[in-house]
Amino acid sequence: MKRHIPLIFAGLKFVLGFVLASRVYELHRDEYLYLNYGQHLAWGYLEVPPLMAVQSWLTLALGGGYFWVKFWPLLWGAGTVYVVGRAAQRLGGSRWAQVLACLSYIVCAYSRLNFLFQPNSFEVFAFTLSCYWLIAYIQQPKPRYLYGIGVVLGLSLLNKYTTFFFIGALITALLLTEQRRILITKAGWIAAGIALALFLPNLIWQLRHGIPFFHHMALLHESQLVNVSAADFWQDQLLMCFPALWVWVTGLLALLFYQPFRPYRSVGLLFVGGLLLLTVLHGKSYYALGYYPILFAAGASWLEHRLVSFPRLSKLARPILPALLLVLAVPLFPYAYALYPPAQMQKIGEAYRSTGANRWEDGKIHLLPQDFADMLGWQELADKAWQAYQSLPDSSRSRTLVLCDNYGQAGALNYYNRGRDMPAAHSFNGSYLYWFPTRPAQPYRHILLVTDDSEDFGGHFSSYQRRGKIENSYAREQGTTIALGTNPDTAILNRIYQEHRLKLAEWEQHK
Repeated sequence: MKRHIPLIFAGLKFVLGFVLASRVYELHRDEYLYLNYGQHLAWGYLEVPPLMAVQSWLTLALGGGYFWVKFWPLLWGAGTVYVVGRAAQRLGGSRWAQVLACLSYIVCAYSRLNFLFQPNSFEVFAFTLSCYWLIAYIQQPKPRYLYGIGVVLGLSLLNKYTTFFFIGALITALLLTEQRRILITKAGWIAAGIALALFLPNLIWQLRHGIPFFHHMALLHESQLVNVSAADFWQDQLLMCFPALWVWVTGLLALLFYQPFRPYRSVGLLFVGGLLLLTVLHGKSYYALGYYPILFAAGASWLEHRLVSFPRLSKLARPILPALLLVLAVPLFPYAYALYPPAQMQKIGEAYRSTGANRWEDGKIHLLPQDFADMLGWQELADKAWQAYQSLPDSSRSRTLVLCDNYGQAGALNYYNRGRDMPAAHSFNGSYLYWFPTRPAQPYRHILLVTDDSEDFGGHFSSYQRRGKIENSYAREQGTTIALGTNPDTAILNRIYQEHRLKLAEWEQHK
């Protein structure tokens, strides 16, 4: 019976992800890339480690439908809710504290995060579970809890490299508290060994490929992280978890200063260290989301502890406080769930302009949130590319190179055309560099080009026509064109394969 509240809210979290999602929106550009991982299993990729590939392979094996794509992030989100509820129990919270803690997670930015098939959902789950097992170990110093931390952080390293920030903050927090003894125990060293052993295959892959992680971070800093100011980062922190701000701030203060929670002070310091590190390194705002869930559990438990001392206030506060979470979540609802169609979201966005909710990675304010704009136009693109391909003669159709500007375009074509007899789409962007076809002995007869570049390649073909473009005005890819060239000359083919070699060399420059 002690687990039924966390289980109920975990189930609610999973179901809400499907119920409160409009099918006006398609998959996100990143989801198409990660789904292609499942067709190219390896120990590493240019964007993230290989755990996403395993989920992608299983998704494609099950048909690759919408439900299975969304199954994984919603599963990790539901798992996080369960752990938050159990953590509230660990900290002395009864049913009321568990409800408040679980509800705090559900009404915050995790609704949107746990809807996208990206590494972020597992990262939040892994960080939260690690904190839960740390609390469990402090209460009962059994080696299995530390081994559990080793396993989950090892898997998290196979999921996303930002886990290194968490590990750094965790070690620092332990060193600053009486829990530093964990670092010198046999179980602690075994846990570290487990994490390293799990991460080792990807580490070897990185070394063999010239540590492309360095180039990835350089690109991120130049194109995205440079636009993240400390002020914007902290504004987003307040916005992302605004409905439960009073819960997580209470939880942080309780972990740092409340005497009964003193043994768990390292968990509070972990949050402080992690967010300071992300601030200094100009980390994206959502990188911090893995640090909050355990604070919901601490805050809910502390509030319940204090209300016990005030019976009359408790009788009034117990129904009001959970309701307050729901009331405060109402203004953020349009951004938490992709429920409203683009035209309505544009109108809603005008009222939120000052909050920066529609700020993209370029630092500018747009009509829609970036994630929403990244979920539009892909089916249109894939269908128009398929129609262009179908127009080719049967005799030479198979000798076609499909070349796209970015991984979103290539991934969308491969996803929506996966049941059609069409060559795989390729790109010089990201991990597609490793999947690019070798130059055939018999030259290509056609090149189907998907691009947002205005350059005219007509001089390199006997026939070159623009066959369509994305018309959706809300799509981030609006205006992306589909061009079809026949009988490419040697110069354009040489240019294509030279550009591929140069792009790959940029990633493997330390090889």
